[in-house]
Amino acid sequence: MTIAVFTLIILLGAFLAGLIGSLSGLGGGIIIIPLLTIFLNVDIHYAIGTALVSVIATSSGSAAAYVREGITNMRLGIFLEVATTIGAVCGALLSTIAPTSFIAVLFGLTLIFSAINSLRKKSEHVVKESSPLAEKFRLSGTYPSHDGQLIHYGTKNVVGGFSMMGIAGMMSGLLGIGSGAFKVIAMDNIMRIPFKVSTTTSNFMMGVTATASSVIYIQKGYIEPGICMPVVIGVLLGAMTGAKVLVKTNPKKLRLFFSVLIFILAVNMIYNGLSGKI
Repeated sequence: MTIAVFTLIILLGAFLAGLIGSLSGLGGGIIIIPLLTIFLNVDIHYAIGTALVSVIATSSGSAAAYVREGITNMRLGIFLEVATTIGAVCGALLSTIAPTSFIAVLFGLTLIFSAINSLRKKSEHVVKESSPLAEKFRLSGTYPSHDGQLIHYGTKNVVGGFSMMGIAGMMSGLLGIGSGAFKVIAMDNIMRIPFKVSTTTSNFMMGVTATASSVIYIQKGYIEPGICMPVVIGVLLGAMTGAKVLVKTNPKKLRLFFSVLIFILAVNMIYNGLSGKI
């Protein structure tokens, strides 16, 4: 296979990854890593490094729009980013010494969890009062409703959410994904943040978390520009296309379809990990 053909395959694959990630809400990294490892036989460490770079690119682009619209809780995001950054660095360091088969199996299990979580019915609950610790750190906020009115919300269980964020960061650094499912659980289920705020704040945090992890991968030599460049371009184009398609289609049916696809990829990753092919 020539370099030109290899690059073209990665570019097209990354476009599909960005498209699927945007439509399913799970991000492109969950597709990029199986594409590179299973279909193109790229070492999983290089695949993870490439996925982290793509997470930085996509998060930076979409996060700016959410911040501008006033949905993202930046103070909450910066506070929780302390936990995710520490976790991301620990996860990245662990990834460089962990067996590749272990990483592949864990990645597959995480994909299954993320796919199931994306199908859960999301409720836009609003907690009016914050816990004393949340009040001390001023983590409550407001976000605009569909009719332009500002909705005030409070925050609960700061310690529990902070701890879950550390785990989310570790999974991001270890597996090269945005670990949005874990971050949304931390904010939505534990801290009782409204779903719209938790998803946008999670997106805001992903870029910083991935940047912290990528520093370790750069030091270890696992960031390959020849692979990263077409992946970043493809994922960005795919995510932009997905955003346009999502407006005209039924998101529930799309999530169901792509969750099945992701489940198949997850089983494939687990099988290849257990059989020692990765």
